[in-house]
Amino acid sequence: LAAAQDYEWGGMQLPYTVEASANAIFSMASVSISWAMLTVGNANLIMVHGTDMQKQVFAKNEFAGRWMGTMCLSEPQAGSSLSDVATRAEPDDENDPLGPRYRLTGNKMWISGGEHEITENIVHLVLAKIPDADGKLVPGTRGISLFIVPKKVVDTNGELTGERNDVALAGLNHKCGWRGTTNTLLNFGEGKFKPGGKAGAIGYLVGKPGDGLRCMFHMMDEARIGVGLAATMLGMAGYEASLDYAKQRTQGRTITTGGKAVEQKPIPIIEHADIKRMLLAQKAYCEGALALELYCARLVDETHTGEREALADAKLLLEVLTPIAKSWPSEWCLEANSLAIQIHGGYGYTRDFPVEQYWRDNRLNMIHEGTHGIQALDLLGRKVVMDGGKGLTLLATRMNDTIMKAMHVPALADHAQALARALQRVGAATKAAWSTGNPTEALANATPYLQAFGHTVLAWIWLDVVQSLPDQGDTAANRQSAFIEGKRAAMKYFFHYELPKIDAWLAVVSARDLTCANLSVEAF
Repeated sequence: LAAAQDYEWGGMQLPYTVEASANAIFSMASVSISWAMLTVGNANLIMVHGTDMQKQVFAKNEFAGRWMGTMCLSEPQAGSSLSDVATRAEPDDENDPLGPRYRLTGNKMWISGGEHEITENIVHLVLAKIPDADGKLVPGTRGISLFIVPKKVVDTNGELTGERNDVALAGLNHKCGWRGTTNTLLNFGEGKFKPGGKAGAIGYLVGKPGDGLRCMFHMMDEARIGVGLAATMLGMAGYEASLDYAKQRTQGRTITTGGKAVEQKPIPIIEHADIKRMLLAQKAYCEGALALELYCARLVDETHTGEREALADAKLLLEVLTPIAKSWPSEWCLEANSLAIQIHGGYGYTRDFPVEQYWRDNRLNMIHEGTHGIQALDLLGRKVVMDGGKGLTLLATRMNDTIMKAMHVPALADHAQALARALQRVGAATKAAWSTGNPTEALANATPYLQAFGHTVLAWIWLDVVQSLPDQGDTAANRQSAFIEGKRAAMKYFFHYELPKIDAWLAVVSARDLTCANLSVEAF
């Protein structure tokens, strides 16, 4: 868990890109292992916003794997609407060495790893509101603060005191997938446990009062890239399973000009053009998504080690790309899992093969850590227009650099021109969506915009990947000819079969089509 941390925190000081690559392998083996990313994200948040004592007691024990962590945002009545959070935090003891101490009461829903006995303690990061002088909660997000709420009370040496904090398991959510990770409803301060003889869960303020949402976004953005990586590797697991099956399963015969030669033996289904199409689609989705996630991981490294200008650029690019890094693999690697089931035929719909589980596991990724629709609103409503479109301009500059290089490679020139046209269409659609300044019109088709934007980004990633391959005459290329052929074919598939889809998506964005937004509830 501490691979990318400094030595003093038990780490190896590895680049985050290396840690993310290793986590990808673990996720492919069992996506429930991805739950550990919440512990790392929890500890990283404390490292940025917590006190020195909080870092030593909570973050260090999480990095060591002694304790695990959660993020507690959603509530049963609020869902993703954090402004409606109703959990309360009443001041308790302002002089606690672990930070200003509060007593929390409320409920949190959809908490992954909220209760288990894998580690001796669980560190909950909880959003709650501190009442004003009249005892009322401040409406909206301004009043939200962030608290460390351990399952078991600890001292300043990080040792358990023997007291159980007032955090109780209220129920388990029985999920479609991710069954290797408990998902819980937690009650804070219901009085089942009374640490120190008082009701209310003990919580330690992180950062300043009212600054909770800003602090929590540090963890949420990290978790969103983690979700994208998990979705990618579920897609990859399905791809490899269906590839193996397609090579072994025999069915059908070669189609010739005279029809099927029935006297021939059945051939492996991978010889059929439509099976190759489905395999190539999976390869294009999953390997492209992995390249995107590792590109984002490299940007994270640059925010830690880059010079001033490179650091600022990396932060800005991450802002724009995070909705894509989370949502694009969640949608298209899920589609890859669906294709993996299709290749298996009827067997794919049974538990005799793993591909049905991969699909079930991956279906969550379009929902948690900010749904598809929320990511779309974030992208079109905030990320591409912030600072006068500075982030979008920077991304376009990076894309144009790739385009200009590819223009000088005869085999890539047509693809470079296609990407240039796609980038121009995205820019034009962005301007058209906001041309009236009316958010209702601009954001009515935010999800098609997200899809088109994501496809354009993935086309850029694929063009960049193929440019890095050895030349055909290179010795390394001869040794890896099949590998290189596969990469180039996946890029061609994406440009020929996928990138043209953006025209339909951007058409409704540019027209500010209100078909969906204006439909009456009764019409349904």
